[in-house]
Parts: sequence; structure tokens; C-alpha cells
Amino acid sequence: MPLIAIDNVKKSYGANQVLKGIRLDVEAGEVIAVIGKSGSGKSTLLRCINGLESIDEGSISVAGAYLGKSELELRTLRLKVGMIFQGFNLFPHLSVGRNVMVSPMIVKGLKEQEARALAKKNLERVGLGEKFDSFPEQLSGGQQQRVAIARALSMQPQALLCDEITSALDPELVNEVLAVVRGLADDGMTLMMVTHEMRFAREVCDRVVFMHQGMVHEIGAPDAIFSDPKTPELQQFLGVARG
Repeated sequence: MPLIAIDNVKKSYGANQVLKGIRLDVEAGEVIAVIGKSGSGKSTLLRCINGLESIDEGSISVAGAYLGKSELELRTLRLKVGMIFQGFNLFPHLSVGRNVMVSPMIVKGLKEQEARALAKKNLERVGLGEKFDSFPEQLSGGQQQRVAIARALSMQPQALLCDEITSALDPELVNEVLAVVRGLADDGMTLMMVTHEMRFAREVCDRVVFMHQGMVHEIGAPDAIFSDPKTPELQQFLGVARG
């Protein structure tokens, strides 16, 4: 069974149908890039997988936990999957270490000593071990996003969803965040990334999903998608992206 199974998922906001029957399976250890124009439904899809949005039809499961309506079902699902956003959403009044410790302590009931050890390990993993006692305002945007990744990792998810995590960063800071994600991919983490970083998608991802008008329009290995796009919509998108 795939780690993430998405079957005929539909989602509307009023009269606007944003997802029009999405089907996609993600295997454990796969790195998936989701590309497409603004408004194609990419971020909505990620938010549905994490239970931040309800769905109108279809089903989503992560590691056997299904997206349901009850608090228990949502909590079970969210323990399986981490999400990292464009905005870093760090608590400004807490140190970096505390930002990473707080969710495992509150949600999973970890003792302070365990949470501290886990936070230190994951801050080391993103190259910020020395920033444990710093505060978010003392960090660059790239460092803050790496703290957000460490925070997600400290919940020990089976998959990570990344929603345009470099788009709010200055160009010189993008690579330091992508280097961390590349390391996670090398370690076998299951990743699903909405991204505009085409080179990264080509070099690091196992498959690329092109979404267009709320549907999975093309899907395939990076070389096939980037070198031999089958549809005019993908050809046009890549022409603009390369342009």
C-alpha cells in the first residue's frame, strides 16, 4: 500500500471547484515535486492531505490513517505527516530550541529532557545546532525556515509536505534551505513539495506532478516531464518557467 493514497479527491470553495478528482499515490521514500501555475490547486491539495482543509468527495490516507471529520481522525492523520509553509510561523517570544520542543511536548507528551535532545538532534540535522538559545528575530529568513523544518522533523512524521518553502526567501538564501531538503531526500524521507525550483525538481525528485486547472495533467520522471512534455499546457508552463 502506498504511504500517501489520494483517490478521486474533489474540493470546492462555493462555486469554484479547486480540485477536480485528484488521484495520486506516493510510495514511502519517494520525493515528489508538484508544479503548475498559481490557482491550479497545488497548495489546496497539500492542505487536504494534512487535514487543514476538508474534502467534498474521495479519500486520502497517510500510512493507513484516513482523513476523516472527527478530531481523533484528524489528530491521527496529522501525527503521520508534517507540513512546512511559506511563512515560517515561529513563536517570536520563544527561543529556537523551545520552538522545536513545544509541539512534541504538548501533542505527543514528551518529557522536557527527551524533547530537548530531539530538538538538538534535528537542529544539528538542519545545520543550526549552535542556534538553540537564539531567538527567531536574530536569524535570517533561510535560518528561520530551517528551524521550521527541524520543528516538523521533531514530530517524527512519516512524510513531509512542503508548500513553496523557498518562495518568501531572498535568492541567496534559497539554496541553504534546498540543501537541507536534499539531505532529507538522501536520508529516505518521503517528501511532497509544491515548488517553483525547477532545477531542484529535476535533480532531486523521483517524479514530477504537473497540475492544471485542478487536475493532475501530466505525471512522470523529471527527465520525461522536463525534456518531453506531452501537452501544450505543460509546454507553455515550462517555457514561462524557463523564460
